[in-house]
Amino acid sequence: MEHSRDAVDIALVVPLSGPAGMFGPSCEVSAELAVADINAAGGILDRPVRLHPIDAGAPLSAISAQMRRLVDTHSVDAVVGWHLSNARQVITPHTAGRVPYVYTTFYEGGENTAGVYMVGETPQQQLFPALQWLRANQGIKRWCIVGNDYIWPRQTAAVTKDYMHANGFDFAGDAFIPLGGRDFRASLDLIASSRADGVLVLMVGTDNAAFNRAFARAGLHEKQIRLSLMIGEDVLCASGNGSTQGLYTACGYFESLVTPENMGFGSRYEQLFGATAPTLNNIGESCYEGLLLLAALAGAAGSLQVRAIDRVRSTVSYQGPRGEVAMRGAHTHQPVFLADTTDVEFRVIDQLSA
Repeated sequence: MEHSRDAVDIALVVPLSGPAGMFGPSCEVSAELAVADINAAGGILDRPVRLHPIDAGAPLSAISAQMRRLVDTHSVDAVVGWHLSNARQVITPHTAGRVPYVYTTFYEGGENTAGVYMVGETPQQQLFPALQWLRANQGIKRWCIVGNDYIWPRQTAAVTKDYMHANGFDFAGDAFIPLGGRDFRASLDLIASSRADGVLVLMVGTDNAAFNRAFARAGLHEKQIRLSLMIGEDVLCASGNGSTQGLYTACGYFESLVTPENMGFGSRYEQLFGATAPTLNNIGESCYEGLLLLAALAGAAGSLQVRAIDRVRSTVSYQGPRGEVAMRGAHTHQPVFLADTTDVEFRVIDQLSA
């Protein structure tokens, strides 16, 4: 299989529709930049890389059927992408042990399917240090949780509640809204009556933006801070002026990071795609890193076979916009930063972990 084609064919699974569809354009162009950089350096295993976009916002049954066909017919050598955990769970049965699958999304943790390699943060890396920082620096101790009703928010909320109980935080309640839902009345009533200092927001894309607007209309932005994880500059813009007061986020990458690598990354992004390119954000950037990780794994193994990659994965690192990122098992070990917001951009205020 490995040498039967002239190129390395990669399924790029990113949301092009649905609540997370607003992130798709940044994911696609960031991946295209990675392909340009990888191919300029000789490709993967001396073969050029080709991307095959798949809409991760499609019905789960359609994603599953498409992945089954692509893997069973040896049409792709690997899978890379940012997508929701419910999509990941219908992809892994088809890739397990057969083709490498680089999952770039921050997620709830616990993924151990053979051949899956994670770029994104887990709650232990991203969320828990942010809770500690906000308590130490802002006195935020009592929390509500609001999220979409699917795997990532549900499981993240569960481990977070356990963490809060074990570490002296107060938990005041949670509420979950269907993906695409716009009825926030019950969740806003819970928040208003909870006496919580902060609200952990585990919502997706356009749903997150709609919640921010409803939160501000209810006047809650003047009373409680929000810690929102799945958010980029595009969500800030969609939320509208005045809706992001008191909003914090934590992640491994911000466009405003001042590193030589990130300055070069941003410059190449603008040169290749122009001033009207999709907003560069942590979600799109993760797809760039996902392809760099795949190239590094294959290069270290001398192969795209999962068994060969697994033998060397813990020795692998790559140089990305954040600097050097190294693998620990199937996950990356990475710095995580905390930022607050203006109406349309993030301001990095501290590094939480390294």
